[in-house]
Amino acid sequence: MQAFNANVQNRILGLVKAILEQNSIAAEIDSASRLVDVGLTSMDMVNLMLAVEAEFDLTIPQSEITPENFQSIKALELMIVNQLQKAA
Repeated sequence: MQAFNANVQNRILGLVKAILEQNSIAAEIDSASRLVDVGLTSMDMVNLMLAVEAEFDLTIPQSEITPENFQSIKALELMIVNQLQKAA
């Protein structure tokens, strides 16, 4: 399970880094980094949500689209793992 979570985390990290690169933002980021603090805007968050849905082939329920779930990579990871477990 830990390897699965690490894989989910690495995939999310890749998505966030791609958005940062697209915006020409060079920022050090780890799983605890607050996404707004590294430079993601509200529009970037929408793009991240769509990218997560495409990457993990899931639809994030409306009830899970909260600022808390998009606060950090770790928060996103927990929400996604939870959604993937529900779907399995």
